[in-house]
Amino acid sequence: MQSHQETEDRTEEYRMIHDLVAKFVDQELMPMEAAVLEREVRGEHLHLLPEEEAVLFKKCKELGLWALDAPEEFGGANLPAVPLVAINEELGRTVTPFTFPPDSPNLHMLMAIATPEQREKYLLPYAEGTAKSAIAISEPNAGGDPTGMITRAEKDGDQWVINGRKIWVSRVPYADFTIVMARVGSGKRHEGITAFIVDKGTPGFEILREIPMLAGHRTYELVFENCRIPASNILGEVGSGFAPMQLRLNIRRLQIGAWCLGMSRRALEMMAEHAKQRVTFGALLADRQAIQWWIADATIKMHACRLMVQEAARKQDAGEDIRTEASMIKVYATEMASEIIDHAMQTFGAMGVTKELPLHLMAQRTRVMRVYEGPSEVHRMSLARRYLKSIK
Repeated sequence: MQSHQETEDRTEEYRMIHDLVAKFVDQELMPMEAAVLEREVRGEHLHLLPEEEAVLFKKCKELGLWALDAPEEFGGANLPAVPLVAINEELGRTVTPFTFPPDSPNLHMLMAIATPEQREKYLLPYAEGTAKSAIAISEPNAGGDPTGMITRAEKDGDQWVINGRKIWVSRVPYADFTIVMARVGSGKRHEGITAFIVDKGTPGFEILREIPMLAGHRTYELVFENCRIPASNILGEVGSGFAPMQLRLNIRRLQIGAWCLGMSRRALEMMAEHAKQRVTFGALLADRQAIQWWIADATIKMHACRLMVQEAARKQDAGEDIRTEASMIKVYATEMASEIIDHAMQTFGAMGVTKELPLHLMAQRTRVMRVYEGPSEVHRMSLARRYLKSIK
């Protein structure tokens, strides 16, 4: 157990890292927004150019903002979830598409179930930033319900053969390996769901098409035709892939909650600053009751959301099951941010619906968030079922 002094030292360390991240966002990411907005106007992909990423990565390494939640044995800072959600809230304030490498959800999935050989081959380079990953879960007929997947894997000697399709997969063209969820055997729902690591360029693994999404992002449809991988590339146990996949989803849902808080903060600040300057019909917008109530409601909801995210992060650090909290956060945070951003756009009037401000990108981003990592309706259904089951 940590002493009081050790706890205080760690708290101060987390505060310093948080302040460092806030400055990084203000000084490095915010100035890049103009270029990002221009790319969106031209209909281009919003990912950063390699030379832009290289500059940011160099700065991250200089500042120690690298592999923040990776184990210390891999050169990481091993930060718990509580300070991480605060860091992600800061990143949410900007529309510059950047996260500190490596992307946390896949990192935690690998940390949880990778074999020693897989940790050396995949986790270590991923944590060090020399490898990138993707994960393929959804299918054309199994999006919001991943337990309906029909992509299958069959054992053939010392290999596994994967056949099926995946869709809505991000970052595949840049990924050195992809975690592919497939079903083994004839079980239903989560029975037989297994995780496999498929290396880039593996025969039978093909990117079928690129799918343009809102906010300038791209996802991909994949096809697996007799895609053979070695038995050593099973991630975890056969038929036990649903739990680590759920862990990965919970990590992302906490991130979403934090990102939504960051976007809401930015939108609210923009709205308040504009309202204190803009005069209509002889009075400041800040004096209009409608605007004041929007601001009041935003501060209330953001406070509630932040408490939800922090409490879920605390439980995750304690090793507790946070599926219920993660679902609540996913629904509440995305709908909260959508409303606050929309009110900010309305406050700006015509300027609010131009592509000169970042608000439209934030609005598109939150709209997408209400679908991916589980649609709001599916989360509400799950929450209701769990609650009803608890009532005797």
